[in-house]
Amino acid sequence: MRVLSIQSHVAYGHVGNSAAVFPLQRLGHEVWPVLTVNFSNHTGYGAWRGPLIAADDVAAVITGIGERGAFASCDAVLSGYQGSPEIADVVVDAVAQVKAANPAATYTCDPVMGNATSGCFVNPAIPPKYRSTVIPVADVLTPNQFELGYITDREALSGPSSLDHVLEAADEVRGLGPATVLVTSVTRAGAPEDTIEMLAVTGAGAWLVTTPRLPMKANGSGDITAALFTAHLESTGSPADALAR
Repeated sequence: MRVLSIQSHVAYGHVGNSAAVFPLQRLGHEVWPVLTVNFSNHTGYGAWRGPLIAADDVAAVITGIGERGAFASCDAVLSGYQGSPEIADVVVDAVAQVKAANPAATYTCDPVMGNATSGCFVNPAIPPKYRSTVIPVADVLTPNQFELGYITDREALSGPSSLDHVLEAADEVRGLGPATVLVTSVTRAGAPEDTIEMLAVTGAGAWLVTTPRLPMKANGSGDITAALFTAHLESTGSPADALAR
């Protein structure tokens, strides 16, 4: 599989492309990383250095890849942390270019906006762009439960919620365009406190996996999850198998 991955990059730590590229390569896939930011470290440290990459510069890198004739062999586009709202238009244009060259290609959008602990930590202009511009062209959407609630204006999803409420929100975002929604960091009301769950939802059904909740915070875990789910979905054709893997 060949993946065009449009995400952040950090020198210290592992988030965005710094987290997603190596696991995909270890699975044997070719990855073309395009950077939306080039930071010293992720923003959760409270201080960082390095530039946001201007939207025109991100677009120029993607154009250069296209000029190599690569898009015809691109199987998937993956996007994560955008850095600025203008990147949304660049991502949508890249998806259009890839799908024009290879109609079988898919687009996975990881709508990086925040989490239940930190709240929304991106430019406030970015979430509306996700809903209006990016999500409608996505085939796969991989929000965490907080982001799913943010997208669907369901504030209650920022805390423990019933499975029915999570499923309703997933179906709402599927109505915007994505055929498959993977909800990460599901905190289901009534679930054992030492567990955490993930939920995959399509028009054909829904699948839930429960794993131990580890006493740690691992930034970049959502970025890795979006990348691996995309790879396994491409190779198996099954959301259930991709989730299980």
